[in-house]
Amino acid sequence: MATAGVQEARIPPLTSTSEPPPLFDGTTRLYISYICPYAQRVWITRNYKGLQDKIELVPIDLQNRPAWYKEKVYPENKVPSLEHNGKVLGESLDLVKYIDGNFEGPSLVPSDPAKKEFGEQLISYVDTFTKELYSALKGDPIQQASPAFDYLENSLGKFDDGPFFLGQFSWVDIAYVPFVERFQLVFFEVFKHDITEGRPKLAAWIEELNKINAYTQTRGDPKDIVDLFKKRFLAQQ
Repeated sequence: MATAGVQEARIPPLTSTSEPPPLFDGTTRLYISYICPYAQRVWITRNYKGLQDKIELVPIDLQNRPAWYKEKVYPENKVPSLEHNGKVLGESLDLVKYIDGNFEGPSLVPSDPAKKEFGEQLISYVDTFTKELYSALKGDPIQQASPAFDYLENSLGKFDDGPFFLGQFSWVDIAYVPFVERFQLVFFEVFKHDITEGRPKLAAWIEELNKINAYTQTRGDPKDIVDLFKKRFLAQQ
């Protein structure tokens, strides 16, 4: 786990004027955006498994993305995507499982049947969770988002061998944390509301996550996140 503490300098994102890397030369590349929560999931996975030297990070500027990315790398033109063994794969949770199963490092999908089953249940809810949070911004945010945060509070603590969803840190934590990070910040900065109030397990979960280098290195700039939400989701407020 020593490499999981490696500090990486953030290189500037590639733009429409950037040359492509030497594609399909045998290098494994993870294409991300520094601001994208879906890409953050796979970035955390790479870091946690200590694969900084095995998987090269290629940040893309989504507001000014290079044409070659769609034409030569990933026709869907989204991030994240992974260039590995002559092919390009997408979809963040698929990539988390792919990297976990095809590279060395600590396992993120538990083998224990009860944990595996509960993990799948939590993963199947994550898209509903994010939809509920984004739609809450259009109405009464604190009240409308409350059931989604309560779901997390009630799901934490099922296993007593650690503070994470499945006890130990897993792909379930990785699936949720980019969105919790953003909404905790926005609710506090914009609505003056602490999402951990009355939710001690959620508070402990966030506190423990913030001790994991593999995650904290991927966190977005708070001002950028709040500005993005104000512009994209809160323009009418």
